[in-house]
Amino acid sequence: MQTHKAKRVEITIEAVMESRLTDALKKAGVTGFTVLPVLGGSGRSGAWNRSGQISRASGMVQVVCIIKPDRLDDLLDSAFAVVERHIGVVSVVDCEVLRAERF
Repeated sequence: MQTHKAKRVEITIEAVMESRLTDALKKAGVTGFTVLPVLGGSGRSGAWNRSGQISRASGMVQVVCIIKPDRLDDLLDSAFAVVERHIGVVSVVDCEVLRAERF
């Protein structure tokens, strides 16, 4: 089966910034993404988790999207404009997809 090169971008950010980030991605031409809840983790500030929180406002989410390599720079510019002033991590991974026309 033939596969096609793509980029998987994962952006972990404060939940309250989710809509600002997804709006920025849409303006950059990203047509698809998935938002996942982040239940806990550990970073520069130490370990944390969402147990005992009443709302998800102080939690984190991860936005995942897969795009064609030639669209990566526009996505990263838009994402970084949101992430740079907040807690967040952006990672980019090479991947392959089966149906290139969907990305």
